Amino acid sequence: MSVWDDLQGQPAVVAQLRQASEGDGLTHAWLFTGPPGSGRSNAAKAFAAALNCDQDDVSRRGCDECAACLTILGETHSDVAFVRTEKVTITIAQARELVSTAGNRPASARWRIIVVEDADRMAERTTNVLLKAIEEPTPRTIWMLCAPSPADVLVTIRSRCRAVALRLPPAADVAALLVKRDGVDPAVAERAARAAQSHVGIARRLARDPEARERRLETVRFPLGLRGVTAAVLMAEKLVKIATAEANSSNDERDAAEKAALLATLGAPESGTLPPAMRGQLKQLEDDQKRRAKRSVTDSLDRTLTDLLSFYRDVLIIQMGNAVELVNVELRSELVEFARQSPAETTLARMDAINKARQRITTSNVAPLLAIESMAASLI
Repeated sequence: MSVWDDLQGQPAVVAQLRQASEGDGLTHAWLFTGPPGSGRSNAAKAFAAALNCDQDDVSRRGCDECAACLTILGETHSDVAFVRTEKVTITIAQARELVSTAGNRPASARWRIIVVEDADRMAERTTNVLLKAIEEPTPRTIWMLCAPSPADVLVTIRSRCRAVALRLPPAADVAALLVKRDGVDPAVAERAARAAQSHVGIARRLARDPEARERRLETVRFPLGLRGVTAAVLMAEKLVKIATAEANSSNDERDAAEKAALLATLGAPESGTLPPAMRGQLKQLEDDQKRRAKRSVTDSLDRTLTDLLSFYRDVLIIQMGNAVELVNVELRSELVEFARQSPAETTLARMDAINKARQRITTSNVAPLLAIESMAASLI
């Protein structure tokens, strides 16, 4: 066992990071890039564990057995900070706090490590707060930034980082990971990995949740029923409902638990009106939860549209001669019939409409239902 075991299908990345953890090519700032599901944050976490592993033998670092490895992988190590946002962006206040943390020497480990999992969710002025700390790092401090691509990070930042480029692992490797780590039935793991298009996190959710698999299949089958504007409007409404329901199902229980924990910490009375100071803190929590809910719905919509995109991806593959394996194998007969009804150029235009809707939803304030209704009309 080692911390590298979860990085399925990334032999070049593992070799690069293992070499650096042994002291060859180690630098103060790293930029992990790769498509969603490629394992950027997992790679950074494994690297952090290997760098601070308790093993004296450098070739054994990243053992996944010592206290340092286990606490870093569990995100409880005092010298390794993990930063992610459940809001729209990382704030300037959070960035300034990171700079302050980075200025401290490690308390017990070899390195103080700052892992920023959402480096692409920082505005330019926020990123500039980090620039000097990354440009002139404190001794014994290492920065690890994660983003989908180098273009998602300011050039002044990425020019000071060593690049680590990940790719989506083969579906077979993702399925093997689900079987090994989560005990998933091999057949279910294979279908989940293929449906998730090798996104490890989504594959795990699909493998564990039969209802999630049903919602995905319902989404993928929507184009088969598009016969006019009315059907398109109904499809758009249903897509938004599916995404919203999926996001809310994970948020409601968490919101209630956070509220109960805050009230218990504050020593709030079981009944009656809360004191003004407590009301203020509760209001702040509720505001944060609303922002998180908005981000959750946006992310859920993006995943739903990615599932929809896989239908047209398969149609295009059939139209181009079945060069690679289909994602939605169980719909092969319907896909073949659908592919006969239009040329490849039309399929590409429909895929472009879906990607435009994804961009509008994730990067602007367009109402999701309006964006998806416009997209659905383009798919008729």
